[in-house]
Amino acid sequence: MSENDSTVTEQPSITFADLPLSEAVQKAVQDVGYETPSPIQAQSIPYILEGRDLLGLAQTGTGKTAAFALPLLSKIDLKQRSPQVLVLTPTRELAIQVAEAFQTYARNMTGFHVLPVYGGADMRGQLRSLQRGAHVIVGTPGRVMDHLRRDSLKLDGLKAVVLDEADEMLRMGFVDDIEWIMEQTPKERQVALFSATMPRQIRKIADTHLNNPVTVEIKAKTATVDTITQKVCMVSGFNKLDALTRILEVEAFDAMIIFVRTKTATVELAEKLEARGFAAAALNGDMSQALREKVVDRLKKGSLDILIATDVAARGLDVERMSHVVNYDIPYDTEAYVHRIGRTGRAGREGVAILFATHRERRMLRSIEQATRQRIETMNLPSMRDVRDVRIKAFKDDVLKALDMGEQLDTFREIVGELATENDLSPEDLTAALCFLAQKDRPFPDGKEPERTQRERRERNDRNDRGDRGDRRGDRGDRRGADRGDRAERPRRDRREDNEGKVRYRVSVGRDQGITPGDLVGAIANESKISGRDIGHIRLFDNCSSIYLPEGVDASTLDNLKSIKVRNKALELSAWVDDGRERDSRPPRRPRREGDSPRRGGEQRGERNDRGGERRQRRPRKETQS
Repeated sequence: MSENDSTVTEQPSITFADLPLSEAVQKAVQDVGYETPSPIQAQSIPYILEGRDLLGLAQTGTGKTAAFALPLLSKIDLKQRSPQVLVLTPTRELAIQVAEAFQTYARNMTGFHVLPVYGGADMRGQLRSLQRGAHVIVGTPGRVMDHLRRDSLKLDGLKAVVLDEADEMLRMGFVDDIEWIMEQTPKERQVALFSATMPRQIRKIADTHLNNPVTVEIKAKTATVDTITQKVCMVSGFNKLDALTRILEVEAFDAMIIFVRTKTATVELAEKLEARGFAAAALNGDMSQALREKVVDRLKKGSLDILIATDVAARGLDVERMSHVVNYDIPYDTEAYVHRIGRTGRAGREGVAILFATHRERRMLRSIEQATRQRIETMNLPSMRDVRDVRIKAFKDDVLKALDMGEQLDTFREIVGELATENDLSPEDLTAALCFLAQKDRPFPDGKEPERTQRERRERNDRNDRGDRGDRRGDRGDRRGADRGDRAERPRRDRREDNEGKVRYRVSVGRDQGITPGDLVGAIANESKISGRDIGHIRLFDNCSSIYLPEGVDASTLDNLKSIKVRNKALELSAWVDDGRERDSRPPRRPRREGDSPRRGGEQRGERNDRGGERRQRRPRKETQS
């Protein structure tokens, strides 16, 4: 990388229409409803379109995928069936997400094909897909290397390589693999490298494989607002709209703005909330200025309580009665989050900001917490009993207010008296019937949760009781893939249950190599057909570890696992031989590496797995292993 490479840090104020993307990609952007590019997109897209090598430094959740997918799609030659773009990702989950993004942005490109390749998937299906041809390949390093060695993946026509989340690939031990793959690519190809940090090994890759790159760096602008109470509602397992409805029923708010990502979503959500009895309206960039002003005026005067808006439409919005902000869709970056919640808590007034997040979005949640330097409080979703209690209290309050109507009730008293006399009705029965008539269009819920919701609530409460919202494991839960993320979210099981029907194996990496159980699970799940949830208990020793794998794993898979590398050292998987010298292992100790955070969630998770969920008080003895 040249000493004269340029660095871009300022974001121009542009829209997607200002970018020279192809007509098909522009139409896809409009169809999706995106209005303005995020900072990393606005700065990266023009350089990638020009064919420049690019080094992008930006945190998770800044919109990096669109930053390289949109311009590269604009340069695709649909007539050429061989791979033109190769994207390397650290995990299978990210590979799938990136491939889905390419497919979404190429919806108007007839004949376009993108193929995700990763360990654990059927190799025969991938071979057939490669024979049919694909314009873009998105994969994990291990599986991409397999196809290159088989000669099933040919890179002769490759035009661009993208290294996505390069620092995470470094942490997972893929640096040597990346170097080998890059050596197999044509010399005349464009390279875009994206990373949240720039450790020494990543800088070396950039110096070696990027040609006079432009550096785009997005520095997060942090801000904290003491008058705003921030909460996060983990909505996995719940319908997001139902979750929002419960909050609107129970939360006492004056006026609220709900942020979504697209213009289409503003209209759809506003219509659904109106159908459920809420005074809601959309606010987006497609509306005329006169209509926008009319909607905001209604909000200020109190004839409207809820606005559903995009980031662009809400710029400059300042309504005094705005007490709540809801991030229905998690924002692209931390700066957008700060701007969003700034719609409330102004001029010293108190406000509440509620963020909806799924377990797949924990990484972005952690980035927001780091940027705002505040821990976001976990909010328990109101139960149906809570909704019932609030509705009944409101009904009672309305009845008591009606009693103050005085003479206006005389006519109704006469009618009620006649009904009771003519039909021999008790006051209780008559009152109950009148209450039913008044509330029949909006009946009180019975307070019971659906069976599935009850189960999920119990599991979530179990996690909360352990002080584990999920994000304490840090970014690694998402980075290691969906299988292990699911496994991590289940209530802790007895170790014998984890190991039932499994066989114990030895691997030649341990604490001295800085290994955590999460590293082993990630490597095996990513590069084999073994699901993370099927991997049993892991114990770490100084120079080796033991791991339980399912019975019946075929010989070819076991043979493949021997050569998989973690921390640049092969696993050398073999049958466990119990020589009677097994000792309790110590908590995993790993050296601090460049780019590591002070406390990594993976270490905490590793500590829990290594100890079997218990804290042993005796001093551990050093393990020796022949």
